[in-house]
Formats: sequence, structure tokens, C-alpha cells
Amino acid sequence: MSEIQNPDSQLTAVKWRFPSVHPEGRKFTLIAAVATLIVYSFSSFLGWLLVLVTIWVATFFRDPIRTTPQDPALVVAPADGLITMITKVAAPPELASSMTGASFTRVSIFMSVFDVHINRSPIAGRIAKVAYVPGKFLNADLDKASEDNERQHFLVTRDDGVSIGFTQIAGLVARRIMAFVKEGDTVEAGERIGLIRFGSRVDVYLPEGTSPQVLLGQRTIAGETVLATLGQVRTLGGKSQ
Repeated sequence: MSEIQNPDSQLTAVKWRFPSVHPEGRKFTLIAAVATLIVYSFSSFLGWLLVLVTIWVATFFRDPIRTTPQDPALVVAPADGLITMITKVAAPPELASSMTGASFTRVSIFMSVFDVHINRSPIAGRIAKVAYVPGKFLNADLDKASEDNERQHFLVTRDDGVSIGFTQIAGLVARRIMAFVKEGDTVEAGERIGLIRFGSRVDVYLPEGTSPQVLLGQRTIAGETVLATLGQVRTLGGKSQ
């Protein structure tokens, strides 16, 4: 989606565009396409099956444009996916020394192999910490994946000292977590910060005094869905239908 907006005007222009393939995925798409051509020369049936695989690979690495609301109090979703857990926890050990508070509300977003896997920053600020932790490759939908699986923690700190921690977690199929940013970088809310290959999860740690504005079973759009408003406590009810 490309969009031109002028807040002082009632006129807006919006045009749909086909999502591009992220550079990290182009080599995998090319490999799949070459394999398809080779197999097709021997078997048209298997070749057509690999055509579908090639399309899926290109789709997996799609990198759509997202429109992020510009409000420093908002925490936006860092990932596309399904909200599978909302629970009170302590800060991850790797971030605990840099995060203020005894407990946090952890919002877990599960990404299936059909979701966009580009991850985005939930707030604007400075990347205060990046911590990679090697680990297992359990189902990312399990609670213990937060502590046992391969993962990468980020801490983004605003100019006023408010911080949000979030974590990329590898899953059963995921075998590589990538960061596009490093400690000391400055990011905007909704800016691309990393990628997880093939099915995974992202956890966001909301500070005390901030409640989630999303519900279990809700789907999120990275960089667009508002997870919470900092300093705001609200009780939400929902209905699956």
C-alpha cells in the first residue's frame, strides 16, 4: 500500500501495490525457481508442485508497506500473527538489569508460516540492548519457548527513559533469527528491525501501569495494530465469532 496523506487536507490518495520480496528472501526464491526448472525438465507434475513451492517462498518473504500511527504513547505490534498468550512475568534475565519494574505483561504473537515475518519496532527510540541467546527449537506456541528456544532480545528506550523490551523466538521450523539493527541505532515506531525464517513468535513486555488493548485470539498487523497505550490501564472484553 502506498499512501500520500496531508493532515491539513481532506484529500488523500491511496494506491494498492503488490508487496515486494525482502532482499533476504530473494536468494531462496531464486533457488526454488532454479530447482523447479530442473525438476520440470524430468517431470511436469513434480515441476508444477515446485512452482507452488516457489510462489510460497516468495510470499513468505513478502515485505508490505505498513502505515504506523504517530503517537509516542502507543505501543504497536512488532509482528503479524495471532495473540496466543497474555500473562504476567518477570523481565527476561538478559534484559532485567535494563528494565524497570518487578513484573511485566507479556503479549505473545505467534507467526505461522503463512504470516509476514518481517518484525518492526513497537516504539520509537534508541536500541539500548540486543541480546542473542542460543537454544532449542520447540514449538513457539509453548509457554516455555520464551526460556528454552533460540531467541533474540531487543530493548528500545525513548528519550524520556521509558523502555519496551521485545523478543524474537525461533520455533519448530525457524532456524535463523536476523536483526537489521544494532545497539545504539535510532528507530521509528514501526521500523523494520529483523526477520525470523519460517514460523516463530515475538513477545512484547509491557511495563506496570500499562495494560494490553488486544485480546487472546486477535490477529495483529506489524507496525499498525496498537497493542497498548503507555500509562493506560483498561479492561477489555471480547468475543470470538
